[in-house]
Amino acid sequence: MTVLSLFLYLKRKLEVIVQISSLLTLFETFSFLFLKKWLQATDLTREVYHHLAHYVPRIYCRGPNPFPQKEDMLAQHILLGPMEWYLCGEDPAFGFPKLEQANKPSHLCGRVFKVGEPTYSCRDCAVDPTCVLCMECFLGSIHRDHRYRMTTSGGGGFCDCGDTEAWKEGPYCQKHELNTSEIEEEEDPLMHLSEDVIARTYNIFAIMFRYAVEILTWEKENELPADLEPVEKSDTYYCMLFNDEVHTYEQVIYTLQKAVNCTQKEAIGFATTVDRDGRRSVRYGDFQYCEQAKSVIVRNTSRQTKPLKVQVMHSSLVAHQNFGLKLLSWLGSIIGYSDGLRRILCQVGLQEGLDGENSSLVDRLMLSDSKLWKGARSVYHQLFMSSLLMDLKYKKLFAVRFAKNYERLQSDYVTDDHDREFSVADLSVQIFTVPSLARMLITEENLMTIIIKTFMDHLRHRDGQGRFQFERYTALQAFKFRRVQSLILDLKYVLVSRPAVWSDELRHKFLEGFDAFLELLKCMQGMDPITRQVGQHIEMEPEWEAAFTLQMKLTHVISMMQDWCASDEKVLIEAYKKCLGVLTQCHGGFTDGEQPVMLSICGHSVETIRYCVSQEKVSIHLPVSRLLAGLHVLLSRSEVAYKFPELLPLSELSPPMLIEHPLRCLVLCAQVHAGMWRRNGFSLVNQIYYYHNVKCRREMFDKDIMMLQTGVSMMDPNHFLMIMLSRFELYQIFSTPDYGKRFSSEITHKDVVQQNNTLIEEMLYLVIMLVGERFSPGVGQVNATDEIKREIIHQLSIKPMAHSELVKSLPEDENKETGMENVIEAVAHFKKPGLTGRGMYELKPECAKEFNLYFYHFSRAEQSKAEEAQRKLRRQNREDTALPPPVSPPFCPLFASLVNILQSDVMLCIMGTILQWAVEHNGYAWSESMLQRVLHLIGMALQEEKQHLENALEEHVVTFTFTQKISKPGEAPSNSPSILAMLETLQNAPYLEVHKDMIRWILKTFNAVKKIRESSSTSPVAETEGTIMEESSRDKDKAERKRKAEIARLRREKIMAQMSEMQRHFIDENRELFQQTLELDGSSSAVLDSSPVVSGTTFTALGPAQTQVPEHRQFVTCILCQEEQEVKVESKAMVLAAFVQRSTVLSKNRSKFIQDPEKYDPLFMHPDLSCGTHTGSCGHIMHAHCWQRFFDSVQTKEQRRQQRLRLHTSYDVENGEFLCPLCECLSNTVIPLLLPPRNVFSRLNFSDQPNLTQWIKTISQQIKALQSLRKEENASTTASSKNSENLGEVKLPEGFRPDFHPQNPYSESIKEMLTTFGTATYKVGLKVHPNEEDPRVPIMCWGSCAYTIQSIERILSDEDKPLFGPLPCRLDDCLRSLTRFAAAHWTVASLPVVQRHFCKLFASLVPNDNYDDVPCILDIDMFHLLVSLVLAFPALQCQDFSGISLGTGDLHIFHLVTMAHIVQILLTSCTEDNSMDQENLTGEEEVATLALYKILHQYTGSALKETPSGWHLWRSIRAGTTPFLKCSALFFHYLSGVPAPSDVQVSGASHFEHLCNYLSLPNNLICLFQENSEIINSLMKSWCRNSEVKRYLEGERDAISYPRESNKLIDLPEDYSSLINQASSFSRCPKSGGDKSRAPTLCLVCGALLCSQSYCCQTELEGEDVGACTAHTYSCGSGAGIFLRVRECQVLFLAGKTKGCFYSPPYLDDYGETDQGLRRGNPLHLCKDRFKKIQKLWHQHSITEEIGHAQEANQTLVGIDWQHL
Repeated sequence: MTVLSLFLYLKRKLEVIVQISSLLTLFETFSFLFLKKWLQATDLTREVYHHLAHYVPRIYCRGPNPFPQKEDMLAQHILLGPMEWYLCGEDPAFGFPKLEQANKPSHLCGRVFKVGEPTYSCRDCAVDPTCVLCMECFLGSIHRDHRYRMTTSGGGGFCDCGDTEAWKEGPYCQKHELNTSEIEEEEDPLMHLSEDVIARTYNIFAIMFRYAVEILTWEKENELPADLEPVEKSDTYYCMLFNDEVHTYEQVIYTLQKAVNCTQKEAIGFATTVDRDGRRSVRYGDFQYCEQAKSVIVRNTSRQTKPLKVQVMHSSLVAHQNFGLKLLSWLGSIIGYSDGLRRILCQVGLQEGLDGENSSLVDRLMLSDSKLWKGARSVYHQLFMSSLLMDLKYKKLFAVRFAKNYERLQSDYVTDDHDREFSVADLSVQIFTVPSLARMLITEENLMTIIIKTFMDHLRHRDGQGRFQFERYTALQAFKFRRVQSLILDLKYVLVSRPAVWSDELRHKFLEGFDAFLELLKCMQGMDPITRQVGQHIEMEPEWEAAFTLQMKLTHVISMMQDWCASDEKVLIEAYKKCLGVLTQCHGGFTDGEQPVMLSICGHSVETIRYCVSQEKVSIHLPVSRLLAGLHVLLSRSEVAYKFPELLPLSELSPPMLIEHPLRCLVLCAQVHAGMWRRNGFSLVNQIYYYHNVKCRREMFDKDIMMLQTGVSMMDPNHFLMIMLSRFELYQIFSTPDYGKRFSSEITHKDVVQQNNTLIEEMLYLVIMLVGERFSPGVGQVNATDEIKREIIHQLSIKPMAHSELVKSLPEDENKETGMENVIEAVAHFKKPGLTGRGMYELKPECAKEFNLYFYHFSRAEQSKAEEAQRKLRRQNREDTALPPPVSPPFCPLFASLVNILQSDVMLCIMGTILQWAVEHNGYAWSESMLQRVLHLIGMALQEEKQHLENALEEHVVTFTFTQKISKPGEAPSNSPSILAMLETLQNAPYLEVHKDMIRWILKTFNAVKKIRESSSTSPVAETEGTIMEESSRDKDKAERKRKAEIARLRREKIMAQMSEMQRHFIDENRELFQQTLELDGSSSAVLDSSPVVSGTTFTALGPAQTQVPEHRQFVTCILCQEEQEVKVESKAMVLAAFVQRSTVLSKNRSKFIQDPEKYDPLFMHPDLSCGTHTGSCGHIMHAHCWQRFFDSVQTKEQRRQQRLRLHTSYDVENGEFLCPLCECLSNTVIPLLLPPRNVFSRLNFSDQPNLTQWIKTISQQIKALQSLRKEENASTTASSKNSENLGEVKLPEGFRPDFHPQNPYSESIKEMLTTFGTATYKVGLKVHPNEEDPRVPIMCWGSCAYTIQSIERILSDEDKPLFGPLPCRLDDCLRSLTRFAAAHWTVASLPVVQRHFCKLFASLVPNDNYDDVPCILDIDMFHLLVSLVLAFPALQCQDFSGISLGTGDLHIFHLVTMAHIVQILLTSCTEDNSMDQENLTGEEEVATLALYKILHQYTGSALKETPSGWHLWRSIRAGTTPFLKCSALFFHYLSGVPAPSDVQVSGASHFEHLCNYLSLPNNLICLFQENSEIINSLMKSWCRNSEVKRYLEGERDAISYPRESNKLIDLPEDYSSLINQASSFSRCPKSGGDKSRAPTLCLVCGALLCSQSYCCQTELEGEDVGACTAHTYSCGSGAGIFLRVRECQVLFLAGKTKGCFYSPPYLDDYGETDQGLRRGNPLHLCKDRFKKIQKLWHQHSITEEIGHAQEANQTLVGIDWQHL
């Protein structure tokens, strides 16, 4: 029969194969026939269209659901096959390989990136950051050894390998370099094709490309182009839903459920496809049926926004459109065979049609872009990339077409709502970033002007002066504004690489573009003006963000414009003139109507306009002024100002006009700091913040300072200072003598005094900046690296910083570079990070002298932090704490006159006035900050004079005479003392302690300068006297300080001595108390507990030699009520907060599931430990009743909270969770504290006890008696009197009284807690509802005890720690309490139930006919069995009065289980013979083991493999039993309280012998078998006869081998980009058929890659939709999981559905920092220590606890819907 059926099966298979092959032959014949027909056709187009019109509707769109595989297969053979035959002129299977062979391989890579694929950009060699390589090219290039940046692609770009314009060096990788040797100049790729192939290709491409474009851009819904109309038209339509970016997933799903009556799952499927492909048919049928669905969708979605786009389309139109897309993809794949084919397709695409302008196929597609759906756009963009952009000749032609249509494409994009990546406008990045194309487009198409004009056309809102106005933007305008910003990006791309050589045409067109740019800046100059609010607060915050967004986006463009200007002198001169012209126009409208006012101080007078910042309008936006400042500095930097002064309009400049607006802006900042603009709200505060912020300051604040420097360098400094005082509204104070005194006495209004003080401080700060900030190349004689060094020095002066912090605080250029790496080594040391934290840069000590307290980029807070840090550093180095101004580099000639501010009369007057106030400090309102700034300015002037003198040439008179001016006293009427005299007075002022060092430094420097001035003349007496006086006063000061320090030290020592004396006295008095405490406190740690009782004794935990432990009294304190209590049997219960959780950490089989938890029997744990119950505790103790009260209050609070907020908390009260009241550790139950239960139940007595054989017999008899009784009880349904008779009928073993029920020794409170914890373990372990009567409760308690001990043993072994080393308190307390609880739990369980469990457990080792469903010896975890047997045994023993003690049972059970474990190991030991020289070692162990193996060999019917060496076997037994013995030692240690032997408390050597001694085992374990041979042999025989053992030995099933290997998290690659690559190859989501997975997530436990955070991969779990990760945690980790989100480089911890947190990833960059979100893109490498830390958290079951702590610390984590991840 079987042969016949096999024959029939093969016959059927052959028929199918024959059918398929004949079908394929049929298709080939079909294609061949069409080839002949088409070759002879006169009108090929008509023939092909006829063919398509006939077949396309028959293949595509035949019903409501698409069948892509079938459709594609038929389309390939019936529609595309004939075309391929026609193109090749023969079978394409031969034709295409020939074309490929003739083609020369390209030197361009051109690989198009998938979403999420890693891309690499070289920071040293890339022309701009958009030049990227794919992983393969990168690894084969020179750039892998450079500084590179790694990012993940958003999809759509392509690899630039081979593009010489993209790289400064190393344009080719090794693979593409091979193809460069044959490159000849512009070789025509058509040379490799024959004439007829070219003609045929041209024909077919022209027809097919036209067909695809025509059908995709077809706008009628109900009919087709005339030549495609089918003969008979069916009434079948599709209701087609299109994607938009306005409606959410939820809205679409809800609408579809209503409109087309589908399930939620189907609606999700529709929505996902619409989002991915851009459209999806949601209904199929006749016109009416589809129209009805359309109207429902439109009606439902048009309430708030525009409705969803829906069309009812004829099925044949949809069919042709689907084929059109297939066709474009086909064209893309065909041109891959040959560059010649690509060239032909480009020609066809760009050939102008009959309609003239914009009639080529490429133009038609581009201009219809916004009308196409997402899928169609993606397909044709891909085609453009693989054709037009890969052919260098046509890339230029395409670029021209793109530029000509630019305005229209951008307008389409702005009105469209799809993201930029789906718009053809996004191709600008591929075109404009190519330097040669960008230049060509600027010169030939005037691209710069087009972009800027297009941009300005979209921003039409202007005010009366023609400035942009963003006030009260509507949502739609804001949306458009966001989209318009992409034009700025295009402008940036065009400017990205500066031209090295300029042509006249380029100059002309650039300056034309520059004019347009100035027009744009002119519309921004003075926009968003503000007026100070007086009286009441502003009602509505004005719109300010749009203007700043624009400024931020333009920042780099402005810088790049300046760079372009700087690269050509002619351009720079012209640009400077144009900019000045525009600025003059801007100012034209301002100055007319304002009356002039005359200012005079110290005999100098100047005329200025009357203007008050605090009363008139003022604007923070001055881009034209700032651009002019930048260009002016470039004149100085490029020395154009000195070479061609006649070409520049420098003489026409009006310095007061130049400085006016920047000065107003700085005064505005000062007044905001002084609190004068408080009523203008936060919008102004934010504007000031961004004005100074690192993102904007380069083109805002910095340029304002430069503009002031420019103006001041051309003015009389006295005039400038007076204008400045006037603008700061401080002119009165400094121009009127004694005004300050009157002012402070007359006006007692504190605010006004405070405001004035702040304004004076800010004004002085401005002067410091104008003179001191000369680190911009062009202002001072420095280069760019000096500037960046100075920035870094000042940032590191605040505090040591991580690399990323430092980069954030430095301005980036257009290539996202800060230039930091080039200079950081010179100024800082790098300190590597530890297990947590980051690597830090610390400032080198020698750079501290360059610190400037008034560095202009410090914020207020940074300045005070830096001051504090630097003073502290100086104190540590025993230096004085003065922070003098550093020595500055010289100014460039154009700015050289700036230093004269310092010695101008008005400045000296200001300084003198403030010093005068400080001297007469009670009469005036002044501040120390003001004085500090004056001292700094004096210091700067002295440094300047010193520099001038030192660098002065021979005979050259130094005109900077500051020292002389400050030595002169004031003029006649006031006769004020000289500045120098005042400084000497202030030196001893007690109220200026902080500034003493600074004043002393000034006097010292003054003397040094004077010395240099008078170096040749005789030594003047006065000076030396001054110096001596100063020196002596300093020595006095030092001596005084030293004396005070010494007194303080002696006082400290005296106090410490007194304290330690008191301590000693107290201990002496209360010695007994201390002794007592030490004895009682057993719970502090395992070391204390296991300290030897009698030194020198060996400890044994069980058996006749068991060490007797004196009873400790244990006192504990409740953390809630602080009451102390002794732990006793009869007292109130004390409990430990505990957390029980299911665990798969030790699992060797994650695919096992409990199908039905209600029926599952957990009595025997399988050795694969597929799922256990772990108990952990924080070790904090409470009274049971205190805990109960606390938990009740948590519950009521939670109920109240739920009514208010529907948020989750970090704990789930409904599941019994709470946070430990002391440490806020997550807990879900409590463990009662107990005394050692064995001592409570029975005294251990080992006199005259049975041996193992006798004991097994006795127990077996007792079990039989019990079973007979149970049977009798079940059988009898009569009265109870009958039962008592039955008791007599069953023959009972001697001394066995089954009717005896022992008294429960525990108090009610303890019994209640035993039940509470037991039920919690059962509920969590089995995921069932709590039921304290369930017979499985005790099993779960024993299992949890065993599993927890096993996991602790695993951790200790993995970390090579000793078994009884110093365990942390919480672990030790937890294990002790858990073991004692498990041992006592039987007292609250039903006695018959526990006895029944014992009988069945015992039957697994000693066969019993009543149990046939007992697993075989290979399928039992022996440690779980040992724990369960030992802990269930008292239930049987309590009814035995024959004198057998409980300890004897423990010992025999342990020996019996150990022997079973050895047999288990021998049966499963892998028997490869280790051919080491240990063969000849024939110790007694080896011989005995071999003998035992032979017996097993005999019992298994010789199925056991041939005998390996005895040495190998004994080694297997030792290795295999060690974990079991360690777990047993821990178990019996906590059960009996016998301390551990000191040998096992140290790590290092193997503890096998010590463990055997502690556990009463012979060192040669085989002796156990020899001592009890008769009974053991019969047991072994029964074990080996089991059918499962036979199946295993015959290779039909697997079994766990010992020792079990430790589970580890998966191995991660060293380089993070390998992971990204792995995830990008998984970029297709497994469920949604081709959708790109947005968040591929790697499970670190099992290595599965999941599609997280998406609708497509949601599954139903316990009646709720959850994401892929949450679902995976339940199958892989029993509810807890550790994941790595690959795109974000972020570790994710999940526990259940509502708990999760993000955790620091184990990948670090070279600076020791993580990069969550891959924002920085530095190369990342695996940090093994951090990965070990995550693994340790997993091993210790601390994931849930970690999540709890994270959620408590960060409330935002609680609000995340973790279940959707």
